[in-house]
Amino acid sequence: MEHIQGLMQFIEASPTAFHAVDNLKVMLDAEGFTALNEGAPWRLAPGGKYYFTRNLSSVIAFRLPEGAPDHFQIIASHADSPCFRLKPNPGRTQQGFAALNVEGYGGMLMQTWFDRPLTVAGRLIVRTETGYRTALVNIDRDLAVIPNMPIHFNRDANDGVKLNPQVDMLPVYGCEDADILALAAERAGVAREDIAGCDLFLVSRDAPRLWGANDEFILSPRLDDLECAYTSAAAFLRAAPSRHVDVLCVFDNEEVGSGTKQGADSSMLTDAISRIAAVFGMPPEAATAKSFLLSADNAHGVHPNHPEKYDDENRAKLNGGVVVKFNAAQKYTSDGVSQAVFEGICAHAGVPVQRFANRSDVRGGSTLGNIAVTHASMNAVDIGLAQWAMHSANESAGVKDVDHMVRAMKAFYEAEIAVEEDGVIRVEAK
Repeated sequence: MEHIQGLMQFIEASPTAFHAVDNLKVMLDAEGFTALNEGAPWRLAPGGKYYFTRNLSSVIAFRLPEGAPDHFQIIASHADSPCFRLKPNPGRTQQGFAALNVEGYGGMLMQTWFDRPLTVAGRLIVRTETGYRTALVNIDRDLAVIPNMPIHFNRDANDGVKLNPQVDMLPVYGCEDADILALAAERAGVAREDIAGCDLFLVSRDAPRLWGANDEFILSPRLDDLECAYTSAAAFLRAAPSRHVDVLCVFDNEEVGSGTKQGADSSMLTDAISRIAAVFGMPPEAATAKSFLLSADNAHGVHPNHPEKYDDENRAKLNGGVVVKFNAAQKYTSDGVSQAVFEGICAHAGVPVQRFANRSDVRGGSTLGNIAVTHASMNAVDIGLAQWAMHSANESAGVKDVDHMVRAMKAFYEAEIAVEEDGVIRVEAK
């Protein structure tokens, strides 16, 4: 359980993707990484350690070898989670109470958001004498609640009720004269009148906690996908130097399709590959073809009350090890080649591995791996950790699996995966 406390602290300090990336920057800075400006020339040196951000909600970090590399080994995850986003005019009055005007971000389990303490976090765009600057904000107190209807007025509640987000999911946060932007400005230490724009989200106030007879589970908001973001960063920072370029990617907007400048369906990764390859005189197309990607996004763990929802032979258990995910419709990137490479590395490192595929009559979700490799075509495998209640306000996962994932990812970074020709891969596991 070496890494569980670090994960819990990271999640609690990362209510939004902006905060998660800011916390990852702190981790990188502490290890001597140099921040790059994407809009300026890059001066990279062999053996150097660098990172850059885009939109302040995505980050790519990389570590260069001392010698000339010929490929990249990349782990990609995402920093966003399903929640509610405040609309541009975020305030409204409901029966004399101040409410927040919100809309759903991602495919959440809406009923789990009722009757729990919520707050507002994100970023403010602040006017300055020369233009604008960004200020992160987390009001960080029990601010709002979405009150449920009593059973007396909603007799069908336990039989399944369709929720209307425009009507049922409006959070109350005060009496009629409350001003959410004034509260956010005060918390951020800026003047209310200087706020020119904002990207604010309604987030759960619940803190991560351990539970179970032997504290074998973690209950937390945002496990999907901050668990993979944190474990990939922990592995990246602990991995020994290698002969290839190690890359850490944490994208934004996976929960809404990745189709933004800071998402996996952008040029962010290919831009980085091209600029790094130029330093070593590598043709970026050849370097990409020889590279390998781990797409890290959590997996569905078999539910003890509903085992019938899962494939009999391809189901994952909490605390059962890293999950390799498969899908015939190519929603996951895993194939026989990438599966063999990754599972072989895990076996050498002594990390347990599970395989997951949906029932043939169940349509599964999607993730960022198959999107990223349409821009940077390389061998890739989709992995994750088994969890319950994906996209709930609180999700559960296995404590042992956190260490399983860090060990697997560290072994991946330290291995040398050499694509000698199409379909022929040499692996040197350490």
